[in-house]
Formats: sequence, C-alpha cells, structure tokens
Amino acid sequence: MKNEKEILKWLNKELSSTEIDDLKRSDDLQTLEKIAHYASQLETPKVDANAALEAFNTRKHSKKKPKVRTLNFKAFYRVAAVLAVMLTSAYFLFFNTIETFETQIAQTKTILLPDDSEVILNAASKLSFNKKKWADKRALTLEGEAYFKVQKGQTFSVNTTAGIVTVLGTQFNVKERQNYFEVNCYEGLVSVTYNNETIKLPPGNTFRIVNGIIENVDDFTSQNPSWIQEESSFNNIPLNQVIAELERQYDIKIKVKEVDTSKLFTGSFTHTNKEIALQAVTIPLKLSYKIEDKTIILYNYGAK
Repeated sequence: MKNEKEILKWLNKELSSTEIDDLKRSDDLQTLEKIAHYASQLETPKVDANAALEAFNTRKHSKKKPKVRTLNFKAFYRVAAVLAVMLTSAYFLFFNTIETFETQIAQTKTILLPDDSEVILNAASKLSFNKKKWADKRALTLEGEAYFKVQKGQTFSVNTTAGIVTVLGTQFNVKERQNYFEVNCYEGLVSVTYNNETIKLPPGNTFRIVNGIIENVDDFTSQNPSWIQEESSFNNIPLNQVIAELERQYDIKIKVKEVDTSKLFTGSFTHTNKEIALQAVTIPLKLSYKIEDKTIILYNYGAK
C-alpha cells in the first residue's frame, strides 16, 4: 500500500495524471476507494461559540447553593438546660459537701452525725457541717437550740454567732437566740469561748449571756434539757425570751400592751396545749391575755 503521504494526496485530489495511472494499475486502488467512501460519511462537529458561552454562563449562575440548616433554638435551649442540670448536679455531688438540717416552728428533729454523735434540734433551728472533712475535723455551725450527745474522739466544736463550744465527748445543750446565748453541760467537760476568753463547764453548770452581759446561774441537777420532753423551762429569764419561745413552739404571734417584757420569769410551759401554756406564763406574772384572730395580746391583769 502507498505511504500515508501519497494516500492523503489522493484523498485531496492532488495526484498528477501519471500518478493516478500508476495507482489504477496497482492493487491499492480498491482499498483507497473504500477509505474515500467512509471518510465522506464522517462530519466534523460544528461548534456554535455563542451557544457554548451562553450554556457556560447558565451553568455558572445555576450552581447549586449549599444547604443551610436553620438552628432550632428550642432544641438548643433544651440541650443547654439538660447540660446545666447535669453540671449543677455534678457540682453538688462532688463539690458541695455542706450538710444542713433545719426545723420549722413547733418542730424538733433528731440527727445522727457521721461519727454516731446525736443531735436533737429544737424548733426554728438550723445545723450545718462539712461532711467531707468531718473525719478530720468535727465542727458544725448552729443557729437556734440543740442538745448534743457526742461520741468520744477528737475535738468536737459547735460554732455560733455568740461563741464557740468545744468538747471531746459529752452531753450538752446550746441555745443561741437573739440577744441570748446559753450553754448547759450535762456530762463530761465543756469549753465555751466567748470574747476570746474560755470558760470550763463541768456537769450541772451553765454559761449564760443575756443582752451581752454574762449572768451568774445556779447549778442544775437535771439529766437533759426539758424541751426534749416537750416542755420549756426558764430560770430568771426575761419575759421577751419566754414570749419568743412561745411563738416558736405554737406558731403564734404575741403582742404586749403596756407590759414590761424585761421582767424576769421562772417557770415552764408545755408544748402540747396552748391555753395551758399561756396560763402558765401569764398567771405567775399577774398578766392577762386575749386572742384576736391569730394574735395573742398580753396585758396587765385588771387593765382594759
């Protein structure tokens, strides 16, 4: 067969008459004619430049926009709330180690401490301590009144706004109310620190401060405070303190009318009968009382 150059010359009709005659006499003519036939059936693709540019621009501007998801704020707040609760719970579980106990009006509560020491809270009182540090330091804070039965061991301290009571193993009562602080020792030895001075109390002894003044108190022989048996007892106590205790034990409001509340009262009243309790306080002091709605009015006997 002819070489490619001669074939192309033949397809383009560039052969001379002599070359054409030679080709006809050769065996390649039939093959070349078939090539020419099939080549004539092929069409060169036509390109419309303007159409192509328009299609390109269309594709460019119709590019799929990325999907944008709208933030569901309600779901977000729910998740945030759950996380907040979890974090708060974790904090109280691992970091908040303060144990607190409270009593309401006319309520008492018995508490067993981690070392098996026992505390009985009187009405309207609050007790708190660090349970994590208890094994190393037996210390608690008291607001109100409580009776303690302390197991022997290292120092046991009761902190109040008026003073600090320290023992090793004993039974004692602490009462810390407005303008009143009293500690009674029933067993063992109690140390009371007040204004940087420490006083030792053996069994039967009392340390009392009324309106910032330390008072001399007679020894006692009782085995525990009377309020544990649902009775409040007083020995030369100002009437305003007695009235406050009546209010705590009976959930009542007491007002006085021309009555000297600084006068001293010695006696007791029950926690189980309001009428009897009021009589137990008013009769020895020559007072009368009347009830107006939920308020008790105390007045001098015979006064209108």
